[in-house]
Amino acid sequence: MINALLPADPVLESVLENNHKAGLPAIDVAANQGQLLALFVRMTGARSILEIGTLGGYSTIWMARELPENGRLTTLEFSPHHAAVARQNLQSAGVAHKVEVIEGPALESLAALDPATTFDLIFIDADKPNNPHYLEWALRFSRSGTLIVGDNVVREGEVTHPASSDKSVQGVRKFIEMMGNNPRLTCTALQTVGVKGWDGFTLAIVER
Repeated sequence: MINALLPADPVLESVLENNHKAGLPAIDVAANQGQLLALFVRMTGARSILEIGTLGGYSTIWMARELPENGRLTTLEFSPHHAAVARQNLQSAGVAHKVEVIEGPALESLAALDPATTFDLIFIDADKPNNPHYLEWALRFSRSGTLIVGDNVVREGEVTHPASSDKSVQGVRKFIEMMGNNPRLTCTALQTVGVKGWDGFTLAIVER
């Protein structure tokens, strides 16, 4: 039934194929999640986006397509190889002029951004142990009305286990607790089940 909602997209299909040929892990968002990100961009009227975790640029393309021609998307990627593949994919998809791919550890890249910068939408989808730090930076680059989206927060249900030794689980747990305790945020979390298994995402609106 998903095909009734998402027509075939040869460009995005070729991006996934390029990622596979380049040896990138198959951890891109699912197509329906990519469409959801695109809808978030459209619904918020976003003109500036920060993405933490590029991989091969699949989710980047979904969002960049919805930006106006003078919109900007800054995406952060640790791996030079992944960043190179992403740049090729962005060029092929016709959105490279809207996107800046910054290589290096995300926390260092975030610290190097202009502190006066704000983003309309921030998508956090990188190494989960650092999610609490990414949230802190996201709040610094937010304004009233900024939407912050966090991916992979259910982790097959493991996030419910406080004694988990998994650093990703513990990172996500602290991330969620920080959001819930922050008076600037109104937030929720949703579970998803699909081709990527059992997972979910958080949504938070910055109130001030």
